[in-house]
Amino acid sequence: YDYVDEHGIRCSKYGAHLFHTQHERVWDYVNEFSEWIPFDHRVKGLIPDETGVDRLVPIPPTQASVNALFAENIQSEADMQAWYDKERVVPAGGEPANGEEAALSKVGPRLYEKVFKHYTKKQWDKYPAELDASVLLRLPCRTTTDDRYFGDAWQALPRRGYTRIFENMVLNDPNISIRLNCDYFAHKAAGTLPKCGLLVYTGQIDSYYAALGMPKLEYRSLFFEEEFVPDPEDGFFQEAMVVNYPSPNVPFTRIVEYKHVPNQPTAVKEGKVKGTKLAREYSSAEGEPYYPVPNPENR
Repeated sequence: YDYVDEHGIRCSKYGAHLFHTQHERVWDYVNEFSEWIPFDHRVKGLIPDETGVDRLVPIPPTQASVNALFAENIQSEADMQAWYDKERVVPAGGEPANGEEAALSKVGPRLYEKVFKHYTKKQWDKYPAELDASVLLRLPCRTTTDDRYFGDAWQALPRRGYTRIFENMVLNDPNISIRLNCDYFAHKAAGTLPKCGLLVYTGQIDSYYAALGMPKLEYRSLFFEEEFVPDPEDGFFQEAMVVNYPSPNVPFTRIVEYKHVPNQPTAVKEGKVKGTKLAREYSSAEGEPYYPVPNPENR
């Protein structure tokens, strides 16, 4: 869900959202509902190097990230692969038993400590050692200079925002009806669920299985602290739309600056809106449940 705020800046109510897909069929489908503006999402991380100086480096880490943080001189994919091979720690049992062992086997202790360990703790309120190995096994280990966050063939933003897409996709389709404030379980008990070939439940999975006596899952939520900066230097607060803060000394996980996206209203793109809108993102145990914690108990 996005909207244009009182300053004329297009914002997202729930943080940064970037469309990307590898599937041409999906790309063709979404083009039925909106014009799209190509946008390769790039994320930076504000991370202290080994001397304590903050560096703004690409996330996921690239050759440039490692060079900046550890005073290396990596010049090629072969150099980067050799660096990873030297840094990695093979788990004592052969296979990683938890997220920390998985991360160490992928990126080694120095990059793990700088980029992943404390960011993971802020996200999940658990250190990687308390999480399932599968979570950290997905860490991207790039050997190239490609600093895009995603590698998909199609990356873009809807010209008039995400809200307009769903208005076109759902509200304008005569075959789709929407009913709000309907309790699935109340309708199920009353026998008034829609009669159809396939019914998809998209609520909390632990609520669905509660009748079978299964326990409640542990969830994390997000909240956003918004700030309008009236006159930032050069019109922007930061160099990228998203800047991550992996340091344990900073309470939020990242800052999103919406003015960077190319689907802003014309006045923003022409520089007629002088201020900028930020959203500091915090992870929390309180609030609407967004993500089940990927720990052994939840599995």
